Amino acid sequence: MPKFAANLSTLFTDVPFLDRFALAHEAGFEAVEFLFPYAFEAQQIAARLRRYQLKLVLFNLPAGDWPGGDRGMACDPRRSDEFRAGVAAALEYAAELGVTQLHCMAGKLPAGLAPALAHATYVDNLCYAADQLAPAGVDLLIEPINHFDMPGYLLNTSRQALDIIAEAGRPNLFLQYDVYHMQRMEGELSNTIQANLPLIRHMQVADTPGRHEPGTGEINYRHLFAFIDRIGYDGWVGCEYMPAAGTIAGLGWRSALAT
Repeated sequence: MPKFAANLSTLFTDVPFLDRFALAHEAGFEAVEFLFPYAFEAQQIAARLRRYQLKLVLFNLPAGDWPGGDRGMACDPRRSDEFRAGVAAALEYAAELGVTQLHCMAGKLPAGLAPALAHATYVDNLCYAADQLAPAGVDLLIEPINHFDMPGYLLNTSRQALDIIAEAGRPNLFLQYDVYHMQRMEGELSNTIQANLPLIRHMQVADTPGRHEPGTGEINYRHLFAFIDRIGYDGWVGCEYMPAAGTIAGLGWRSALAT
């Protein structure tokens, strides 16, 4: 069975964020992930992780003004100083929380900016971030996101991400493979995962349409979970879906599809 991590940005959202750790533990999760920790002191989160014996497997570098529409800034040359400050902040949290992988959001293509310059800026910032993370033993991950949910996002396909990883040439730069996003963009899930398994450090799941629990849509998760076990994927699988009718009510998919 894959190792599932509860995404506390999308699950158990009927209670305040710091209370979600207890609910994840009660639901049988041994690990969690979330978008951002920066609204809280690192010690507050660390205390919850210790109390409920949870491993934190992933969070994102700062992504700018999220409520205002930012989805990262790594491709914007005007915000390189802000990006680099965010790398430093993320490293401080990672050290306190015991995290060994961080996700860098590319950001949306800024209006009026040539795509080639955005690409070059993105690669340069990834190289900087990976170099900063390496001495701490932290991997940097990039995730293609579908352009239906996030119009204008710079990174949309697994091929694009793999080419950027090769271009950057950093040994601690890897792919975060989100099954939901890649089903919407390209399909070919099993073949793509198997072909690129050495570069996949983290996976996330949701079904489509709706981005609800696995088993609610068109993706054959019974096959996929058995498949990634069989080919030897040993990383965590983040449950980054929107519950259709409450988190607890929808958790039956784990025993139905992943045993």
